[in-house]
This record gives sequence, structure tokens and C-alpha cells, in this order.
Amino acid sequence: MSPIIYKTITFRGVLYYTGLTLLACLFIGYALFQARFLLAGPNVTFSNEPGVVQNERLITLEGTAENIVRITLNGRQIYTDKNGYFKEALILENGYTVATLQAHDRYGRSRSYTQEFVYTHPET
Repeated sequence: MSPIIYKTITFRGVLYYTGLTLLACLFIGYALFQARFLLAGPNVTFSNEPGVVQNERLITLEGTAENIVRITLNGRQIYTDKNGYFKEALILENGYTVATLQAHDRYGRSRSYTQEFVYTHPET
């Protein structure tokens, strides 16, 4: 039989490995915190939400887009400023119109926002 060798654990060793473990946990936590934008995907927040029934033919969709590389309104690319703000006019057809805003991120994910409008000609 071979003799059993015991290694003594010092207080300094415990502090060292506890510190390394804590540092690794902080590093992993910070990496996950920063990755939240990558995990969330594209996000659009509208600053004004026009009602469904409209008496005006021209309406404006505006808001802020985050984590995007491209944004389209009914398949047509629209542009944002450096803060992600967009403001785009939409002309309503007689009767029923569907507006689809699609935001795409750099990882190929997309999020679609659909709003329906009904244009009623104002009574004269």
C-alpha cells in the first residue's frame, strides 16, 4: 500500500482561490450583462401611435430603433439618425391599409411590427 499524503491547506491558499473564483464570476457576469443586447435582438419603440381610424390621408410613424442594421416600412428601407430615431410619412389608401415595419439585426434576426389603418374620407 502506498502512503497517504495529506496536503495542508493554508489560509493564504484559501484566500487566493476564493479571490480567483470571485474574479471569474465577476468576469462571466459582466460578459453576460454586455451580451444582453446581442441576446435581445432588434427592438422598436414608437413615440406616437396613430389610431386605427384616420381622417387624414398622410400619417407619420416615428420612434426609436435599437440593435438594428436595417429597418423597412412596407418593404422600403427607411433611415435612422445616430441615436436610432426615425420619422417616416405614410400615405393611406382609400379604405384599409396595413403598415409593416421590420427591423433586422446583424445576426439575421428580425422583428416585425404591423399596424392596420382605415382611412375614412372626411365629411364635407
